Amino acid sequence: MTNPNRRPSAIPGPNPSPGPAVAGPPTKHHLALMIWLAVFPTLTVLNLALGDWLSTLAPVLRTFVLATLAVPIVIYGLMPQLHRLRVRILTR
Repeated sequence: MTNPNRRPSAIPGPNPSPGPAVAGPPTKHHLALMIWLAVFPTLTVLNLALGDWLSTLAPVLRTFVLATLAVPIVIYGLMPQLHRLRVRILTR
């Protein structure tokens, strides 16, 4: 069992070699930009592709259909790619 109040040893160990750069989690501003970059084009494409059919629906039903299609596309398709792109940009 370790003591949480124990001070670290004063004897220095070997310096760890610097590893690859690691990008932390996105800031709220980065995340907002990433979400916008995923949501706007998704909704635009869906509206262009389904516009004629959607125009026959009531506004609430139209919104439900768009959200039902857009949310999985954004969450499972686009956001992981945007997170990987962000890490690649920040660690080069």
